[in-house]
Amino acid sequence: MTHILRVTLLGPILALTAFAQQNSPQEAPPTGKVSVTIVRESGGKPVKNAEVVLHLVDKSGKQKEEGLELKTHEDGKAETSGLPYGKVRIQVIARGFRTYGEDYEINQPSLEITIKLQKPKGQYSIYK
Repeated sequence: MTHILRVTLLGPILALTAFAQQNSPQEAPPTGKVSVTIVRESGGKPVKNAEVVLHLVDKSGKQKEEGLELKTHEDGKAETSGLPYGKVRIQVIARGFRTYGEDYEINQPSLEITIKLQKPKGQYSIYK
């Protein structure tokens, strides 16, 4: 009788343990800090007040959510933390420069990126 009682009690205990493990809070996905420095291609001087837009990108290359907008300081730097590991699309818009855009992979706790902005190219027109 004691053997049957042990088996009868052991079954529900194992089931509760498995249920508790399954419903325990999931580990938060790893996140990283991104530091962006924006400089002029010619001369390397920092570009202040450049708009830096970050969009998370899914595996198919589509933007997941609305972007995070940052502005560079006088030293041309902007940073943010708490971005989940994976691809992020960085776009930079600054007055007097060509718009920049590229995808980067966040796969470490800290990512430092230097972006060199170019002056706009002349436009071709038959009316010149």
